[in-house]
Amino acid sequence: MKGRRTAALAAIALAIAAATVFAQQRFRGGLGGPRARSFVPGVNAPYDGRFTFVRVRYETGPGGYWYRGLPAWAHGYPMAEQNLIRIMNEVSFLGAQESINTVTLDDRELFQYPIAYIIEVSWWELSDHEAAALRAYMEKGGFVIVDDFKQYGDFGSPGWDPFEANMKRVIPDVRFFEMKASHPIFHSFFEINDLDIVPQAYNAGKPIFRGVYEDNDPSKRLMMIVNYNTDISQYWEWSGTGLRPIDDTNEAYKLGVNYLMYGLTH
Repeated sequence: MKGRRTAALAAIALAIAAATVFAQQRFRGGLGGPRARSFVPGVNAPYDGRFTFVRVRYETGPGGYWYRGLPAWAHGYPMAEQNLIRIMNEVSFLGAQESINTVTLDDRELFQYPIAYIIEVSWWELSDHEAAALRAYMEKGGFVIVDDFKQYGDFGSPGWDPFEANMKRVIPDVRFFEMKASHPIFHSFFEINDLDIVPQAYNAGKPIFRGVYEDNDPSKRLMMIVNYNTDISQYWEWSGTGLRPIDDTNEAYKLGVNYLMYGLTH
């Protein structure tokens, strides 16, 4: 079963390659230049009961516009998650929308979505109202995926500290636990038995996976998974370009599928 699932990922990734390259070129062409700072995301698909991937928009702090002038929250949008959803729909019966929605944390629409995705949180500026809304979202069962998150100094990143400071405003006594490959999230669909995976070309050191649990109790529900010192979504985004090894790309897709499965079932 494991071999068949892995082979399916590789075949699907190759099948979407041409569409991905075309979309990437078009997307890059539309976002470059001096107007990128005023970037406005696409119109959200209306809620119809189907699973919809949602990315969090936030106020980007100083230094967070380093990639082509885009706000940090928008890196890879929407191609990375569109490719993940195509994979998800091929290997499961989820039937998710392929449209990617974006919301701010203080938008009541957030509570329509069981999973929220946020990236580049070194530059995440959080208001008190947003902090309270995120706390309520997680306490009500929402699952948060944090990705594309670099150590101090990489591309001018402020590193871990600003993110932890923000999370202490969300959950004052928050603790971050090092994840182990034995955790159910790494076995919710694909079997992932080693977390020494998805290395980044531009980040030194190994990827780090950390989790936030309900009541700071690892025996309870995992409310947030943090991919630190790596960028899982870049593998999704670039899966049709040949810029990342196919084996590593498969591992990144496995992580993404498992994260969604876990978030939908816990």
